Amino acid sequence: MKPAHIGLAVLVAALWGVNFVVIDIGLDHFPPLLFCALRFLLAALPAIFFVGRPRVAWRWVVGVGLALGVGKFGLLFVGMNAGMPAGLSSLVLQVQSVFTAVIAFAFLRERPGPVRVVGMVVALAGIAVAAVDEGGSGPLGAFALVLVAAAFWGVSNVLTRKASPEAPFAFMVWTSAVPVLPLLALSLLFEGPTRDADALASLDLPGVGAILFVALVTTLFGFSAWSRLLRRYPASTVAPYTLLVPVFGMSSASLFLAEPVSGLQWCAATLLVGGVALTTRAGRPTPTRSAAAPGVHGPPPTTREAAQPLRTSAPRTPSTATRPSPPD
Repeated sequence: MKPAHIGLAVLVAALWGVNFVVIDIGLDHFPPLLFCALRFLLAALPAIFFVGRPRVAWRWVVGVGLALGVGKFGLLFVGMNAGMPAGLSSLVLQVQSVFTAVIAFAFLRERPGPVRVVGMVVALAGIAVAAVDEGGSGPLGAFALVLVAAAFWGVSNVLTRKASPEAPFAFMVWTSAVPVLPLLALSLLFEGPTRDADALASLDLPGVGAILFVALVTTLFGFSAWSRLLRRYPASTVAPYTLLVPVFGMSSASLFLAEPVSGLQWCAATLLVGGVALTTRAGRPTPTRSAAAPGVHGPPPTTREAAQPLRTSAPRTPSTATRPSPPD
């Protein structure tokens, strides 16, 4: 990668890591579901009027929008509001790579290789260590919500792989519009219209800044910049930079929110990041026999063909380990 593009990859990872601190600040001003709804509303509008509708079936737009917007981010915001630390949240969400691999195996018949399986086991060991630490110092319920959020991220990754949109930025804008109404309805149901109205009536500069950052900086800018890198370089070159997200997340949470980082958390971070690195660097999954096209049993690729980097037109959320999606 060119130095400028390395800098861009590090910048995006830093923004995604700091984003957890901004979410924590935003939760001081808004109920979590309302905050999440406003985030996607601003990410969709007015951009949706200037980008064409992605050329994919509506079921993929709706499916990804619900899994990513309501499932992942809705539960993440609720979990952080319930007491899950920002730094630890940035770390735990990285287990999405394990969920992605498992879901892809179940529904796409993509069999993970032995190195990827080892990486998944190591990453899950990191989650277990983090759970032990959180159980002794914080609410396990909030930890579980963020863990389920990571599972929904895995679901959205697989759905996005099935969709394979040709215009990933437009796909992101249109999927951002999907969760707005469900999140607003859930907010009115569980958080109450009075609480929502009070939050909007007392809107101040930090609250506006938090919404602008999570919607425009980390969602639209971060996603489009990441897509640009994935169009230019192989995913295996770009993907490892996502491992910097929890590093920036935990360090910024410690710096700006004074969140302590225990020895167990550092141990969990080492295991989880190491496991995710293995799953990311292990190469493409092997399709099972049932997933192969019937009647296609051609010879293996030549050396030149094998050396060609895989080119796709959907540089966005990953398949099992080829397309890392934005952590937030």
